[in-house]
This record gives sequence, structure tokens and C-alpha cells, in this order.
Amino acid sequence: MKQQTGKISRRKFLAGTIAATTAASAMRVLGANDRIRLGVIGTGNRSGSLIKSVNELGGVQWVAVSDIWDLRRDEGAEVCGAAVDKYADYRKLLERQDIDGVIVGTFDHVHSRVAIDACLAGKDVYVEKPMTSVAEQGPEVVRVARETSRVVQVGMQQRSIPHFIEARQRFFDSGMIGRVNMVRTIWNGNGGYLYKAPPGMEKKPAGLDWEACLAWLPKIPWDPQRYFNRFAYWDFSTGGMTGGLFVHMVDVVHWFLGLTKPESAVALGGIYRYRDGRDTPDNINMVLRYPQDVNVTFEATVSDMASPEVADIVFMGTGGRLSIFRSGYRFLSDGKEGRAEEIALAVPYASARHHLADWLECMRSRKKPNADAETGHYSSTACHIGNLAYKQNACIRWNKEWEV
Repeated sequence: MKQQTGKISRRKFLAGTIAATTAASAMRVLGANDRIRLGVIGTGNRSGSLIKSVNELGGVQWVAVSDIWDLRRDEGAEVCGAAVDKYADYRKLLERQDIDGVIVGTFDHVHSRVAIDACLAGKDVYVEKPMTSVAEQGPEVVRVARETSRVVQVGMQQRSIPHFIEARQRFFDSGMIGRVNMVRTIWNGNGGYLYKAPPGMEKKPAGLDWEACLAWLPKIPWDPQRYFNRFAYWDFSTGGMTGGLFVHMVDVVHWFLGLTKPESAVALGGIYRYRDGRDTPDNINMVLRYPQDVNVTFEATVSDMASPEVADIVFMGTGGRLSIFRSGYRFLSDGKEGRAEEIALAVPYASARHHLADWLECMRSRKKPNADAETGHYSSTACHIGNLAYKQNACIRWNKEWEV
């Protein structure tokens, strides 16, 4: 069955969402001491982690949660640590006028729709990555975020992590790394891509709305493996490891080098080991070429499950080489003036806490967040162009319709 794009016209969005008067009434100006009132849409494991981080930051009031499964709704409410209302239909949550912002932690294929609906309802949005599941969804999200003046933060948290900010200033803004023509990204051995559905889930739980979960996708029978390991399936994820892992890394490359649009992409890979019904590759190699004479490669495999997993972004410059990810960085100078210099920093594995703090602060200041909707669109589309290259076994070139 042909997969839909999820692209919905502006008219349909406006007709199918909260009325403009309701959206306007939901907006308020937050003072420095006002508690920010939040809701959560999609209360699975990732949202649970985000809720805990927000609780550590403080200064918020949880108002409501929504999920298509009653068990997940109850779990999400418990993690909030406060009395909250619970909704099966997220649109009912968005009708609330006492909510300032929402965290969107749904499956990938509804990220863009829920984010747009939330903006139209007058809510600021923290939407998990990738912001879109197909490239055509991105321009609409960006337009609506701009037209409604909502603060939209996309969950590519590296942009707010202190040692990433430090590395950009120290090695790139200073010019120390020199000219960069190639960046290698690698993420091997991530066990999240091998989840199995728990025993007893062969029959759909009575309190889980599978049709709502599918949303705009073709209607198919209950599939527990698809529900519990979305990364293994194109329709519920964005190419598996591409949209789940590469999006974080290519976003750092865009940020550090000032890139947005790859001009072309090629990719090879396949299902080499885990022939368990999945349709996204368990091994993938991808190359994106940017018009600034930069190649960005991505390598990911779940065939290598040796511990620890390998995750790294390596910038290869004329002045040195930077290796960086969430546990720190290591810079090696070119050694032209004698012995090569090494500058290294090790930190505890970084979470999304700083990124959430940036979002909450921008909700008060109305400033642009570190990873806004336009940023989320271009980093997601870098994944999409690579996915198209893989699926079509061809060199795919940038489509001007993807631009904003």
C-alpha cells in the first residue's frame, strides 16, 4: 500500500483545529515568578524522562496528560507527581485555556500534526525529534509556528548542552579547526533498536486506541512489535536509525558549520541480521554532500552490540580534528607548529535538561529557542533525503519545495 505523505493543506488544518478565538484566549504573558502550566501529549518512556527533567528544573505546574493508551496516561500522570487531568484525545487537552505549553512525545508520524495543532491552540511546544516524518510536513510546521508566534523547541538537545556550546565557540568561532570538508558521524550498537514487544501483547489492550495511534497512516491490524519498537518500521519512525540517531548528529554539523540544505545524498544498507519483520535497515551507510564543499557521512549498525555502544561526531579540519558527543570532546591540532596539541573534556553523559530549561526560559522571554522549527525542519530533512536515497537506491538531489 502506498504510504501517504502526511501533508495536509493549510485550509484543512485551520478547519480541523481549535478556533482562533480559543487560541487567542489561551495566551498569557508570563511573569518571572509565574508557574508555567504544562501538558504532555504522548506519555511513553521518552516523555517520562522529559517530565522528570522538568520537575528537577521546577517552576512549572502540570495540568494534563494525553495518550492513546490508558496505561500510559496513568503512568505519565504518576511521573508528573501532581493531580492532572487525563485525556485519550489530545485535542481535548489543547482546548484547555489553562495550559501554556505542551511536550509532544508521540510516535514520529504525528509529531508535525500535533505540533501544528498545539500552535494553533495558542500553546508553546517542545516536540521530540525528528520534527517531521516526511520532508513535505516541515514547511507547514514552520509557517504555523511563525504565524502564531509560538515558541517551538525541537528535541535536538545538543544545541543547549554546555560542552557543545563551548566547543563551537572554542574551535569553530575562533577558526582554530580551520576549513572542514568532511564530517563523520557514527552510532553503533544502540540497543533501543532491538526492543521486543512484552509477552501477552498479542491481543491489543482494551484501553489502547490503535486507530488513533495510526492517525493518517493506512489502517492495519494491531501490531504489538510496531507499537513497542517503532524504530524498526518506516511508517512509525523516520528510517529507524536515521531519524532516531543521525538527526541529532547532523543537527550538530549544521549548527557548527552553518549548514542547512544538503544538495544530494546516497546511501547503502539493508536488513542483514534481524529479519524479524522490520523494514528499516539494521545496517546503514549514508553520505550527504553540501554545496559548501562538505561531505557528511553516517554509519549505524545493530550487528555490533559489543559494549559500550559507539557514538561520535568527527569534524576533520585543516587546523585539527574534533571528536565530540554527549560525554565530552577531544580536539587534536594539526601539529604544524611542533607537537600536536590535545584538548580534551570529559563530562557526565548529558541529558535534555538544559534544552528544556532553554524552552521554558524562552516561553517567558519570547526569544528564539536554541532549536526552533526551522532548525528542526532542515535537520529532519537531511535525514529524509538520505532515506529517499536508500529506498530508491539512487543519488537524490535537494527539492526546492522543501525550503522555507
